[in-house]
Amino acid sequence: MKATLATCNLNQWALDFDGNYDRIIESIKQAKAKGARYRLGSELEITGYSCEDHFLEEDTLQHSWESLEKIINSGHTDDILCDIGMPVMYQSVRYNCRVYVCNGEILLIRPKMVLATEGNYREPRWFVPWQKGWTTEDYRLPLELQEITKQTTVPIGCAVIETQDTVIASETCEELFAPFSPHTELAANGVEIISNGSGSHHELRKLDTRLSLIQNATEKCGGVYLYANQQGCDGGRLYFDGCAAIIQNGHILSQGSQFSINEIEVVTATVNLSDVRSYRGSRMSGAVQTSRAITIPRIYVNFNISDTKNTNLTIPKKRPNTHIPEEEIAYGPACWLWDYLRRSDAAGYFIPLSGGSDSGAVATIVGSMCQIIAKAIIDGNPQVTKDIQRMFGEDFIMKIKDTSQDIMHTSQYIANHLLYTCYMGTSNSSRETRQRAKQLASEIGSYHLNINIDSLVTNLRKLFSNITGKTPQYKTEGGSIVENKALQNIQARLRMVISYLFAQTLPWVRNRKGTLLVLGTGNVDEALRGYLTKYDCSSADINPIGGISKTDLRSFLRWAQENLGYTSLENILEAPPTAELEPITETYTQTDEKDMGMTYDELCRFGQLRKVDRCGPVSMFEKLVEEWNHISPTQVAEKVKHFFIHYSINRHKMTTLTPSYHAESYSPDDNRFDLRQFLYNTRWNRQFNKIDKLVMEIEEK
Repeated sequence: MKATLATCNLNQWALDFDGNYDRIIESIKQAKAKGARYRLGSELEITGYSCEDHFLEEDTLQHSWESLEKIINSGHTDDILCDIGMPVMYQSVRYNCRVYVCNGEILLIRPKMVLATEGNYREPRWFVPWQKGWTTEDYRLPLELQEITKQTTVPIGCAVIETQDTVIASETCEELFAPFSPHTELAANGVEIISNGSGSHHELRKLDTRLSLIQNATEKCGGVYLYANQQGCDGGRLYFDGCAAIIQNGHILSQGSQFSINEIEVVTATVNLSDVRSYRGSRMSGAVQTSRAITIPRIYVNFNISDTKNTNLTIPKKRPNTHIPEEEIAYGPACWLWDYLRRSDAAGYFIPLSGGSDSGAVATIVGSMCQIIAKAIIDGNPQVTKDIQRMFGEDFIMKIKDTSQDIMHTSQYIANHLLYTCYMGTSNSSRETRQRAKQLASEIGSYHLNINIDSLVTNLRKLFSNITGKTPQYKTEGGSIVENKALQNIQARLRMVISYLFAQTLPWVRNRKGTLLVLGTGNVDEALRGYLTKYDCSSADINPIGGISKTDLRSFLRWAQENLGYTSLENILEAPPTAELEPITETYTQTDEKDMGMTYDELCRFGQLRKVDRCGPVSMFEKLVEEWNHISPTQVAEKVKHFFIHYSINRHKMTTLTPSYHAESYSPDDNRFDLRQFLYNTRWNRQFNKIDKLVMEIEEK
């Protein structure tokens, strides 16, 4: 018995009810065109996943019902069972729900039983999990829906849908990751098709875990598992990375893209339900457990998922398609930036390009975005073509089509219109960094400026001297630490002011409309350590690398040098990271790692232990004293103390951290991902005394 099933990646946008509706309808049309009689959509697809506190508003609920009314009234659910995600309020309680609709009839409203409440997720702030187990109750539909569906009430709760030929049920996003996942009980109740409408964000190296969980679930229990997801920037820091998939009995049959600028991607597979029954029937331990399983309520529907006219062959098994971390950095933030740009109506991006690896990585990611756009236009992608035409007019598209159809040439042409870069040098800047910035800008194709801001720095220094009667000096000139830092910060903050001046006016200078968005260039490790000036050129509108470690960024640049065609990155990688904010002398050159008092690799490890392993100073020391056996316990203790002192001194900077693409599990992003205070006792008396005691005990042994 064969059935064609459809799942999808949808580029939904929080509160874009009309746009979300259009994408849902188009996905249903495409599913039907491919012969599918069941279509699964992403989590909260009607509203967009990232509405956050807008879920508390009555308007959001009302507009959701209006969208569902349009979907049903338009006849798009005829001859197809649609599984749609939306919020529903029942007895004054909001639930994150799946709504099953077939032939204009609502079959079931299925609330989510396990809510996501870790890291970036705050679902319990807006929703309540269904806590009544495998039960259903009667939900009275809004009057408009009653008129359309001819139903007064429909079941709400956790049940399964039994068609004429199979049994279908849901488990939503977090429920797959929970220790006691619903799919085990569903399989034991004869559910052959399990769907998961998800809102899962991209994080480096996360997709492997997601696919592994689905494969293991179907390998253990048997059955067909459909996974749908959002794809794109939904309005916040997260990038939802799609990868819709259909998996049967532990094997992938079909898988969608992880990174794409397509608004709609429908993934289908023709499955053989007889294979599911044969697989389960051969596993006697599962059969014994099934024979004593609890009974889950059933909703019966006079509808066939299988199609006797369907002669499609069952799709063969495939290997999982995952990207290496370097590719994830190249494509994830690039797609996020494209969504942000086209939805913000900005004229492009501005980057203060220093010639170093961080700003170079940001520019490279924008270059990757331009290459993705170029390929989409050359391939005739209608949505991308429409968005670019809206930004720059039809003549722009015609000029692209008149080119040689070379992606690199076309991407450089696009970059010259979308990306503005500027090297802002002082007397402390080297000729090498200036040249590296110029070469990379040329390879990417950006509109590049090369300026000197010494006069501004000098005038501010004079202003201070005229007012106070004192002239601050650099450390190399005999100045104190306070003077040295103040003079460095003048340069850094001036670059931020200049960045915003140019971002607002450069399109006007080129006789174009709109303003630019300033991109931040600080990585996650420097934010964790606080190795940045508050409101300096790391301050920006958004930051594509703010959640990525320095180690991963350098690996990405090595990959991009070869795979994106930006050969000048080799020179950037060879240069030691430096802020270039102090005078260079014969005996002194400023470097980041020396300034920080720790290497980037050490800093990355501190971040992982602090956030992922939930370590305070003492437990971090206990782990590292074993791990870093190449140095003495005293040195480990000094490094741990040094980190926590500077982490706590600079924690306040996280309150103004530029909104960053979330990619790393130890991001210090204040009040979003990392809920820690910003005022600390920087002496850490109890903790550091305990570390000193442990050092003595270890060294005595």
